[in-house]
Amino acid sequence: MKDLWIVASYTIKDMLKKRTFIISNLIILIIIIVGFNVPNILNLFTNSESSGESSSSRTLIVDEANIFEGSLESLNSMDLGVTYEISNENISTNDIKSRIIDGEIDDAIVINETDGKINIQYIVENMAMMNNTVPETIVNTLTGIYTNLQISKLGLTEEELASLNPNFEFELQQAEEQEVKGNILVIMILSLVLFYAIYFCAYQVSSSITTEKTSKIIETLVTSTSPRTIVLGKTIGIGIVGLLQVIVIVAVALICAYVCLPEGVLESVLDLSQITPTLGILTIIYFILGYATYALLYALTGSTVSKPEDVQSANGPVAIIAVIGFYLAYFTMMNPTSDLNVFASIFPFSSPFCMPFRVMMGVATPAQIAISIIVLLVTIVVVASISVKIYSNAILNYGSRVSFKDMIKMYRNKDDSND
Repeated sequence: MKDLWIVASYTIKDMLKKRTFIISNLIILIIIIVGFNVPNILNLFTNSESSGESSSSRTLIVDEANIFEGSLESLNSMDLGVTYEISNENISTNDIKSRIIDGEIDDAIVINETDGKINIQYIVENMAMMNNTVPETIVNTLTGIYTNLQISKLGLTEEELASLNPNFEFELQQAEEQEVKGNILVIMILSLVLFYAIYFCAYQVSSSITTEKTSKIIETLVTSTSPRTIVLGKTIGIGIVGLLQVIVIVAVALICAYVCLPEGVLESVLDLSQITPTLGILTIIYFILGYATYALLYALTGSTVSKPEDVQSANGPVAIIAVIGFYLAYFTMMNPTSDLNVFASIFPFSSPFCMPFRVMMGVATPAQIAISIIVLLVTIVVVASISVKIYSNAILNYGSRVSFKDMIKMYRNKDDSND
């Protein structure tokens, strides 16, 4: 146990001292801080450019035939963020376009009646900016005003008017008895964060092992302690650093969200009432188990190569397994009560990304959680035994990359000691 902690503490110190680790984390934190402050930065530029000018746009409405019978004046009392200039005079299209080009107005609406049909022209400076369509807001607003005008002429009672606009109450229900809770979008984002934490922390195990082989540090380690201690110690050390890294990043992101976002925005997106102590403990457990699974796989691939430039190609199969596991969990969250989602929460390579959020949605049973953890533990024991066996045989190999066939031979070789 003492040797295990010595290897782990050495790994932690070595990682924290690396310039690339420090710089990459600083960049991530700066991106988070700047990202949450983008709206504030844009507001500064907008305010400086529009100082002394009206913040609302200006729209000219020409109703020469007075089709709306003066009811268009109500537009300026609707607080639509637009200042409307209502005119019943005959203004030519060319004059309107000239005023738009000169900046006197931003756009114009010309209302005419032809053959019993109301023709509305919307004139803007550049049609490409409007995607060649009239904004839905303008269509709905003018339609609503004209409809209310015509209804008022019918002399209907208040009860008859109320019957024209029934107050519908919509309620969403599902056929299954099991209730699904939680914001799916938020759950998917959190799943992505967990995948990043597990995958990239585990990936560093293979890079660390290969780097030590290149610098010949491994020869000293092998003579001082057992290969099993080296593998487990490095896995624990990098895992501790990775967990602390994730905690710092998430903490900075939440602080920035509270400070920079308008009041109530974070609460409307992320329902903090669902973040319970039980969920937090389970998330940490699945992070540790998921990380251990992938870290031991990466320890295996890292020990089979002698050059840092070969690490990425050696890690290819494990990366494919990780991506498949993540997407299996990610896309089945669209239907969290499906059999495929249950499978994803138990399958050891996808359960770390899936099960915590099935718990958050309230669809995971205690039996499923227990089975998922047991399967993960069994997988870790199997992967660890294979990784340590192959690691102890391949770690001092400085020649060509160890092939899959060679790995099978190493594992079957009972003469080599794991101790």
